[in-house]
Amino acid sequence: MKTNSIHWFKYAAPQNFYFLAGKLWPWFAALATVLMAVGLWIGFFVAPVDAQQGQGYRIIFVHVPASQISMFIYLVMAAWAGFGLAFNTRLSGMMAAALAPTGALFAFLSLLTGALWGKPMWGTWWVWDARLTSTLILLFLYLGFLALQSSIDDPRRADKACAVLALVGVVNVPIIYFSVSWWNTLHQGASVSMTRSPSMAAPMLWGMLIMVVAFWMYAIAAALARVRNIILERERHTEWVKNAVE
Repeated sequence: MKTNSIHWFKYAAPQNFYFLAGKLWPWFAALATVLMAVGLWIGFFVAPVDAQQGQGYRIIFVHVPASQISMFIYLVMAAWAGFGLAFNTRLSGMMAAALAPTGALFAFLSLLTGALWGKPMWGTWWVWDARLTSTLILLFLYLGFLALQSSIDDPRRADKACAVLALVGVVNVPIIYFSVSWWNTLHQGASVSMTRSPSMAAPMLWGMLIMVVAFWMYAIAAALARVRNIILERERHTEWVKNAVE
């Protein structure tokens, strides 16, 4: 009697994941485009003016999602890297490498938009605030990951070295998240919390939440598109890659 079994690890093979990613990334890219357009429209044209910060607060519709996702991408990247280090899976290192540039982009965007917000609110582009400083360290961790990856010729050795760096750097993520609570900083606390009702108007909240989802869709689309290129590069000597690019 034949029974149908589910091949849970089918897509752990780079070859299978390459074709799956090719089918998925355009959908995530389309969702990102639509949601970003809607989120920016709500944030800049529908949401009311803030009573204290005026029009300048609207930078949060980019700053807050970028800051949140830059932290979470690092956790996901470190998880992939750690999984690859523990189980010696090729795809894990490729996914970590694919996530790093997007994480670096969002960390940079968080710092840039934070500076644009800080100038009118604090009177300066930069202060050595605990959250700003730890976010800058996060950007350096991403850049260090990318530099280390490109400096080692052997991809498997590079994956292992980068995995160690990523896992060590994980300690910085809770420091960023809890810095406002642990230290007396200029940075304001979270406006949205799971334990209390939001302190912002509904259009502001919806605009921010939509932008968070839009940025996530972009991050997934970018990682899937990038990992396809990484797979082609690392598997270029295999027969299936030669057939795929013909």
